[in-house]
Amino acid sequence: MPDTDLSAAGWLGASEPPPAAFALPGLVRDDFPVLQRHVNGHPLAYLDSANTSQKPRAVVEAMSNHLLFHNANVARAMHQLGAEASEAFEGGRAKVAAFIGARTEEVVFTKNASEALNLAAHTLGQHLAVGPGDEVVVSVMEHHSNIVPWQLLCQRTGATLRWFDITDDGRLDLDSAREQGLVNERTKVVSLTWVSNVLGTVNPVTELAEMAHAVGAVFVVDGSQAVPQMPVDVTTLGADLLAFTAHKMLGPTGLGVLWGRYELLEQLPPFLGGGEMIEVVRMEGSTFARPPARFEAGTPPIAEVVALGAAVDYLTMLGMDRVAEHEHLITTYALEQLQRVEGLRILGPTEAVDRGGAISFTLTSSDGFDIHPHDVMQILDSRGVAVRGGHHCARPLHHRLGIQASSRASAYLYTTPDEVDALVEALDHTRDFFGGHSGGGR
Repeated sequence: MPDTDLSAAGWLGASEPPPAAFALPGLVRDDFPVLQRHVNGHPLAYLDSANTSQKPRAVVEAMSNHLLFHNANVARAMHQLGAEASEAFEGGRAKVAAFIGARTEEVVFTKNASEALNLAAHTLGQHLAVGPGDEVVVSVMEHHSNIVPWQLLCQRTGATLRWFDITDDGRLDLDSAREQGLVNERTKVVSLTWVSNVLGTVNPVTELAEMAHAVGAVFVVDGSQAVPQMPVDVTTLGADLLAFTAHKMLGPTGLGVLWGRYELLEQLPPFLGGGEMIEVVRMEGSTFARPPARFEAGTPPIAEVVALGAAVDYLTMLGMDRVAEHEHLITTYALEQLQRVEGLRILGPTEAVDRGGAISFTLTSSDGFDIHPHDVMQILDSRGVAVRGGHHCARPLHHRLGIQASSRASAYLYTTPDEVDALVEALDHTRDFFGGHSGGGR
């Protein structure tokens, strides 16, 4: 676990002491062995953290230690190892709850954020008796995980799916939504991303919650890109349900979280049936446990929850205010530097105001050809720069923007300005490379 005295930390490779917030990577990078790697002879510049974050030693060791010395099933085993496993699992739940300002019994573990949102769609559909004439509202900037479950709900029930559009600068078009009466007395659920994984846009979730609640709708938030980057307090957020995932916040894959107001969770029916989610089972029928057990059928991801607890400890030690400040500074720097690359178009806000760290862009070659994002990704990778290319599980948004795909660079608490510089240099090289090869763009 790193020391918390950021003012004493040195900046990697810098001759002058950095501002306290910019000291964060210099403080933590030694905790991430993968960041010391070289790729094709170049230092690795990992700029794909919106896809998945790297993991510090403390998280990996917590998971390894649990599996090596405390491995047992929870709840069922009454021996010493079983008690230790149960304590560690519920301890992880308590840490997650404290991290977001929640009650422990409001934290439900799933296998990822996608499952959490599917759980929300299925159970709310039953609880609210969604049917013909009802409406569910999302936005065009959503990840597929916050579109497809609601599409399936509407197909099952005969309800109608509607969505917020965006403005030319990549913000949610609230004015048009109000003019059109998008959220109205027919609206049963409003489900929106807090931070776009493509545009980086930070949506005004508290205002959106008020809009939804004014018509009696339930408000669901996809916090997958927000919870890792900023302080969260669900008591003031306004959401009824909040989904996020462990692997984007230094934790393991295979684990997601659904937070819900307990008064709402109590009313929701089970999502999956099996062991541990029951109260009494008879052949004639069953009764079900109280939340969160009601939504956690079968053996849970025990070691993964232990590791997420360690990730929460790590983030808490650093301080989420410092993490958010670093994210703002590195995003500001990246936006400024990327706008100096000829032929590069940033998607979404070009200033770091109400904006997260994911920066998506398109690129043309020096002789004017569009360079496919997969080609951009491949050339950058040859120079040690890891970004993502594609539609980032947000194809409707790319269609709205009039493009098929984009490249995306995304930073986190360990990202340095030197890595942004490596990205810019590699992009310049990519433009020149394809400019010298006719037909290089697709």
